[in-house]
Amino acid sequence: MSIEPAPTPVVKICLYGPESVGKTTMARQLAEEYQTVFVPEVSRDMVFTNDFSRDDIIQIGYAQTAAVEAAEQEANRILFCDTDLITTQIYSAVYLHEIPPVLYELEKRIQYDQYVLLDIDVPWIADGLRDLGERRQEMMTRFRNELDQRSISYVLVSGSFPERIETVRQIANKFLQIG
Repeated sequence: MSIEPAPTPVVKICLYGPESVGKTTMARQLAEEYQTVFVPEVSRDMVFTNDFSRDDIIQIGYAQTAAVEAAEQEANRILFCDTDLITTQIYSAVYLHEIPPVLYELEKRIQYDQYVLLDIDVPWIADGLRDLGERRQEMMTRFRNELDQRSISYVLVSGSFPERIETVRQIANKFLQIG
């Protein structure tokens, strides 16, 4: 009887923060550089306006969780995630003024090795769905407070896009014991 080696755990890095801080672009670029996959914000394929329902936000929560779980099976040692369930909860609170309890349950299914909170010191860019540009500081505070309330450690990353990428590369390399 042969014994299969245990699979190597995948390092999960959550790129986290309010609208228009570079999460998607960074996740895509880093995944390419590390020859792995990334998890996009699935709500972008599910809702096309900010007029969504409680059922929509619950479906987004399930879909985001499933996307991370599936990508973890395909990832090459590291997985970059464009968002998480805390983010879904924040936008549920902002737009629906409630957070369905199932979103807290789904949050518990995924544990990230590192949260990277991306600062709002880059230009806000409208894209048809983003509509909180005038509330950036408030949203940044919400994002930070949610991590603090959960005692989740994070690295605050600011600066230009190249500086942000380099900082996240250093974080990733540390986890992968590269360089």
